[in-house]
Amino acid sequence: MKKIESYASVWDAIADSPEQAANLRARSELMQKIADIVKQSAWTQTEAASHCGISQPRVNDLLRGRVSRFSLDALVNIATALGRRVHLELEVA
Repeated sequence: MKKIESYASVWDAIADSPEQAANLRARSELMQKIADIVKQSAWTQTEAASHCGISQPRVNDLLRGRVSRFSLDALVNIATALGRRVHLELEVA
């Protein structure tokens, strides 16, 4: 019989280390916030690209949740281009 493993999140399941899972989680959360801003603003992808300072294909990657295509630095830069501040919070594990 095969042992079933359970994880706190999908990131924990696919990451090779807790550090990588934390990085994926942070990027995913930031991407979702940026995507929400784009959707609430009702911008086309071309308009969003102009506001974000990136190309339209990059906006498409962002809206489709392609986490592996964005570094945390790039996402912070996009959020800043949208006039937002990024706030990080450390929690005791």
